[in-house]
Parts: sequence; structure tokens; C-alpha cells
Amino acid sequence: MENEESKTWAMVGGDGPRSYAQNSSYQRGLVEVANESMSEGIMDKLEFNNPCSDSSNIFTFRIADFGCSVGPNTFVAVEKIIEAVEQKHRAQFRSSPPMEFQVFFNDVTANDFNTLFKTLPASKKYFAAGVPGTFYGRLFPKSTLHLAYSSYSLHWLSRVPDEVVDSKSPAWNKGSIQCSGTAKEVAKAYSAQFKRDMDNFLKARAEEIIGGGLMVIMIGGLPDGIMMAQTSAGIFNELFGSCLVDLAKMGLVSEEKVDAFNLPAYYSSAKELEDIIKNNGHFCIERMSTLDHPMMKMKVDVRLAISHFRAVFQGLLEKHFGKDDADRIFQHFPKFAENYDSVINGATHQHVDHFILLKRNIN
Repeated sequence: MENEESKTWAMVGGDGPRSYAQNSSYQRGLVEVANESMSEGIMDKLEFNNPCSDSSNIFTFRIADFGCSVGPNTFVAVEKIIEAVEQKHRAQFRSSPPMEFQVFFNDVTANDFNTLFKTLPASKKYFAAGVPGTFYGRLFPKSTLHLAYSSYSLHWLSRVPDEVVDSKSPAWNKGSIQCSGTAKEVAKAYSAQFKRDMDNFLKARAEEIIGGGLMVIMIGGLPDGIMMAQTSAGIFNELFGSCLVDLAKMGLVSEEKVDAFNLPAYYSSAKELEDIIKNNGHFCIERMSTLDHPMMKMKVDVRLAISHFRAVFQGLLEKHFGKDDADRIFQHFPKFAENYDSVINGATHQHVDHFILLKRNIN
């Protein structure tokens, strides 16, 4: 069967009750939690040694958000970035020469850019532009960006590894929909795909970011030595997989399609990320830490988790199963999951959120 997850898909658009805009409170919280680390990093590491100025001496600072989705989280992040950059600029240049900002919002072509631009803050301090396309390749001319930003996007793979959907492969992931960590060959295939994708991302950004420019990354991951199957998020994913199997047994969805369905996501350890960045060679790791998200300490509300899950994966399910079957799946899942509250909340571990501040090496 064709690896359908290699095709582009996007979060649920619009601003309705099922939209990503209304179901991304965790991601919004991550922006808030990371603000202090991001602002301090910009103050400490950003330099204006080689500003790009035109004849009127107006410095234009260019920012790009890779994986912006539909907002409003991206607007909050951009506002905080600009505040920190302005503060650093005033500290470095007491006379504060004129400064303007240009912000590029990037996501896949299927992203709802209409909603994104309809909801741009009226009080924004920047010129906005949309840049559709995969961030695993080049999107900007050489040395045009001063700061790149990506939040909760890079754990999404460019494609599901072919091996895990091949019934003849030792990495065939039958019986699971994710890289749970329990099957060695599956984990190896996912890890290899993640390394390829991250290296491509870093190579592309290295071409686009000026020497000495910064990149802020927040990415979902795992504590060293912990498998996805041991976390509440991993247990939730496996529960969804069990729901698909249940529907296939009832003849409501295709068993073949269930066997071929895998989430194109990989949660890496800090060590794995560090090795990839160092081997890439284009960036220096200025800061790397784990963010302390308050929702990690809260009991999982299963129905809320399902709403968030649907906002993220509705498009993917429609690509793979078709719209009618995707709707049928999400009608069945809440009923299926209602008896598993204690299982999800009984997880011994949680995934983590990595914060990484990189500086582009000056060649």
C-alpha cells in the first residue's frame, strides 16, 4: 500500500469548536513557559554586528516561524520575540536607530492561511507574509533571516518510514500506530527518518539564517531511557490504535488500512537531538533544557485530550481512511476511551518538551 502519510496534511482550520485554534491550549502553554528562556537567550546571544540597512538607515529584522499553523499561538510567540529583540537592540544601541520587523509564517500548503491572516493582531508591529511549503527544504533566499522559530512542529516527520508499513519488513509495525519504543526495528526506522528530516531542516535553515543569527526550537521528546509506550501520550496513542482495531473487527473500517496506519511523529531524547545538531555542524548549541509545562502535573481529561487529538489528526485520518471513515472513527473513539481514564492517568512517565537555542556558525 502507498505510504499516504508522505503527503501533506494540516491541523483543522477555521476557528470553530473542532479547530486547532480552539484546541491547542497545551501548545499555547508551551509558548508561555518558554518565554523566559527565549527572552534571556535573545538578550544574551543575539548580536547586531552586521545589520541589514537600506539607504535610509532603517534596520529590518526578519523572523520566520516554521510550522505556524493557524494561530493564535504563533502571534503570541512572535510578539514575545519582538519584545526581546527590541529590548536587546535598545541595550546595544542607546540611541535606538529605527527598526522594522518582517515576519514570515510558514506551514504546509494545506494549512489554513486564510484564517491565519484574518486573525492577525490589529496592533502587530511587523509586516506579515505567508510562506507555504515543507520546512524540510529551502524556503528563503540565502542569508535573509535573523531569527528562526519552530514550536511543536519538528517532531512531525516528513513521512512515515516505508519499512514500518511493509508487511515483508522486519520493521513492520502491525499492531501499533506509533514508535512505541518496544520494537527495536521499528524504533530504528523512525529514528533514522527523524535524523534525515532534522538534518535537512538544519541544512536548509543554515542557508537562510545569517551568520550569528539565532534559531529557537521547542520540540516534543522523551527523557533519556524512557520509551513512548511508558508515557501517558504514548498510552493514549495506543488506545486510539486499539479503537481502530475494534472498528476493523466490526467491519466499519478497512483492516488493511488500519494495519498501514502509523503516526508520522517521533519523540527524541535530548542526547539524540544534541548528536544530530553537532553532526550537522552548522549551528552552535547555546542553550538546551527541558521546559516545565504545568499541564504535565494535571490529571488528563480524556475527552479534552480527544478534542485536541482530533484537531491535530483529523486531516491525517481523512487522507488515510477517507472523510466518512474518519468521522466514524472520531464518533466511536470517545465511547471506546471512556473506560480507560485510569490507564491513561496511570502512566509512570510523561513525555518532555525540549527547549533549544542555536546560533548559526559564522563561516
